[in-house]
Amino acid sequence: MNTIEMLFAVIRDRQTDPQPNSYTNRLLDAGEAKIVQKIGEEAVEVIIAAGYEDNDRLVNEMADLTYHCLVLLAARGLSPADIAQELERRHAG
Repeated sequence: MNTIEMLFAVIRDRQTDPQPNSYTNRLLDAGEAKIVQKIGEEAVEVIIAAGYEDNDRLVNEMADLTYHCLVLLAARGLSPADIAQELERRHAG
């Protein structure tokens, strides 16, 4: 299991077994609109980091964006495997 799969497993676990003071649970409870808002904020931070900051900052912001995208996938009942399948389809085509 790679890091993204492990993180996604934690997110899924929070859906079925909410934990007090969990940021993931706060996001999931707030709903898709809030998750999408956070994705937008993180995307802007990635753009800023890419243009004006060092690679460490860019990686940090990309990690934040990835996490929030994983939360959205979970909220929609999807998984990283769905993304992998689409990328494989595109590569084969």
